[in-house]
Amino acid sequence: MRASYFCKKLSELGIDTVSGVPDSLLKNFCEYLDKSQNGETDDGIKFKHFTAENEGGAAGICAGAYLATGRPACLYMQNSGIGNVVNPICSLFHRDVYDIPLLMLVGWRGEPGVKDEPQHVFQGKATIKLLEDMDIETFVVSKDTTDEEVNELFETLGKLLKDNRQCAVVVKKGTFVDEKSRAKTNGRDYVREEAIGDILKLIGENDPVFSTTGKISREVYEQSDKIYGNHSRCFLTVGSMGHTSMIAFGYKANHPEKRVFCIDGDGAVLMHMGSMAFIAEQQPENFVHIVINNNAHESVGGMDTAAKHADFAAIAKDCGYKNVYIAENKEELEKAFAAIENNTELTLIEVRVALGARDDLGRPKETPRENKAVFMGKVNG
Repeated sequence: MRASYFCKKLSELGIDTVSGVPDSLLKNFCEYLDKSQNGETDDGIKFKHFTAENEGGAAGICAGAYLATGRPACLYMQNSGIGNVVNPICSLFHRDVYDIPLLMLVGWRGEPGVKDEPQHVFQGKATIKLLEDMDIETFVVSKDTTDEEVNELFETLGKLLKDNRQCAVVVKKGTFVDEKSRAKTNGRDYVREEAIGDILKLIGENDPVFSTTGKISREVYEQSDKIYGNHSRCFLTVGSMGHTSMIAFGYKANHPEKRVFCIDGDGAVLMHMGSMAFIAEQQPENFVHIVINNNAHESVGGMDTAAKHADFAAIAKDCGYKNVYIAENKEELEKAFAAIENNTELTLIEVRVALGARDDLGRPKETPRENKAVFMGKVNG
């Protein structure tokens, strides 16, 4: 199905506000929305499209749009984001509370019977039941769904939305065919994988490293194997987007004698930004928070984050981090590490990198449980 046709049907329902957090299965849908907002589509349809920093925030935008217009909005996400909308769905949208209509579009990672990464498997099995348990009318579309079936689906959705119901369209892999898209750039030169390799070389060989979800952890895995022959001191947070810094803090709180490094991403930091204020309040010594910033959700399609308007170093300083640095190349990164070599105070280093990754970037060969066991054996000695 073409994303443009699906969006045309959304428009026919009176929906003109769309907000969410990107997913690779919805990449073509998101790209169409961006082009629509910029007036670059042939059909003349124009949406207000807001890429939010977390799914709960996107749900809030959808509720506010309804309160302003009386028209439903569309909320999109990967199924891993359902947990972030449980509270707003149940305590804001539901008929027992404010009775606000909502159409959700959910990318189905970990669909039963379809090979996927370990972090998606259980979430995939639970997806339909999770939605139904929240009293959300749920439908599934796939690459085999015909235009006629889409028309019938939207007739049903229209009736549900008129009745102020919440409904979800769960999207299987390969549903949306490619729309013409432009290569994206952020004007930076420092390649992320090179930056991660440089970081790992500068970190002590036995210091624990916690890395965020997506391509950052995949590159940490490959670069650590390349440099050290193993990745045993690296905890690869393959899911739980936005929580890596708190995982690292929880470890640090129980190992005050160790220097701990958290390699985070701009989208992940923005998703649960309160963690920075919490960590600053706690002031753990020898805790180095590194934010790899490319202004994009690159692991799930490359949609922009709000990071291009954020100064993570300034934010960290205002929160209470004692040392903050910005690095846009290897030399600046080395200077930052030299400055903290004998400084134990809480530190944040923002590393500004280019968009892009190798087409042949690998994935961990071991299961998360295997990597957990190796990690704990290495760093708890």
